[in-house]
Amino acid sequence: MRIAVIGAGVVGLTTAYALIRQGHQIELIEKRDQVALETSFANGGQLSYRYVSPLADAGVPLQALGWMLRGADAPLRFRPRMSMQQWRWCLRFLLACRRSTNQRNAAHLLRLALHSQQVLRSWREHDGLSDFAWRANGKLVIYRDGANFEKAAAGLGTSSDQLVLDAQRCTEIEPALLPLAGELRGGIYSPGDEVADCHLFCRRLLERLKQSPDFRLHCGQAVGALHSERGRIHSLTLGNEELKLDHLVVAAGAASVALLRPLGIELPIYPLKGYSLTLPLNSRLGIPETNVTDYDNKVVYARLGDQLRVAAMVDIGGWDANLDHGRIAMLQRLASEIFPAAGDYRSATQWAGLRPATPEGTPLLGATGIDNLWLNVGHGSLGFTLACGSAELLCDLISNKRPGVALDGLALTS
Repeated sequence: MRIAVIGAGVVGLTTAYALIRQGHQIELIEKRDQVALETSFANGGQLSYRYVSPLADAGVPLQALGWMLRGADAPLRFRPRMSMQQWRWCLRFLLACRRSTNQRNAAHLLRLALHSQQVLRSWREHDGLSDFAWRANGKLVIYRDGANFEKAAAGLGTSSDQLVLDAQRCTEIEPALLPLAGELRGGIYSPGDEVADCHLFCRRLLERLKQSPDFRLHCGQAVGALHSERGRIHSLTLGNEELKLDHLVVAAGAASVALLRPLGIELPIYPLKGYSLTLPLNSRLGIPETNVTDYDNKVVYARLGDQLRVAAMVDIGGWDANLDHGRIAMLQRLASEIFPAAGDYRSATQWAGLRPATPEGTPLLGATGIDNLWLNVGHGSLGFTLACGSAELLCDLISNKRPGVALDGLALTS
């Protein structure tokens, strides 16, 4: 079948790759001049398969009010707009801020994440996909606030995939944290989690896709219109060309909202702006080998080859991906305090990107009301983590195969 995929970030590229592996003809469409230049370009790098709790949770609204009073250094910042879309999203987010809702959605995300880990393992081991700074190095979430640590530890239950550690054990697992030993109250360790460079991964996928005669890439071209008849999409306008297709997959992140609105499909997606630094390392001394998440500051650290990736913060306030220099300065300060030996953070490459998020934190995966139109969107901050599993499941659906895991909680609802 001839299948068009709109969006060539990590979600779109993995979708194209999964479909090519099953023998389909793929037209991959990207509005930018190259692939993976937006949300996939400089994200946190952590493949956080087991730590997948959605942002919406009990106590978050009150906590967010406290953060907003802190001003520019708040982990979460809300900027109200004259936008019904923003306020509808925020209302659904508030309704999702219940412990039972969080646990239910976390279970959906965990199921998808573990499947995604298996799919990536298969692609690495059986397809020989490599050279994207992948390591199985584990993830350590550290807590400075005792109440936050106790809440996180109590929420784990009897899971054997995540371990509750005291401060001493945290520094034994990650010696780079020794200077913080007096501030730590404990940590949650996920030894099975991984790390990789998302942008490099996207480039490697593209190299593989280009080896197939059934693959075509359309870069620097935005989709003009989608043409439907009798409940099916039969073609789309791309520049001066009308591209005919059997199926269409929309994987264009936050841009998917405007693309599908003319068809009467309203996606509950809003962009959450995040920031990152990429620092070339002076040396490996004092650098974390484990993925580290500083929970109370909402900052993640990951070594990607000879670089340190530092990512943080959530801005809810529009569709602008420009750098906020106050936020960058805050990130530089926090990073230099926890890992000062890494290098001069003022010289690090700065980046901001828009994470396409649903209020509940779960992606939209699968069918729409149009017979041959499919969604693979709304992964928020877990796009890299969930991409391979989402791609494989969507490929199963399009090919009329039984999905590898249940899709409960991941479908578009009215």
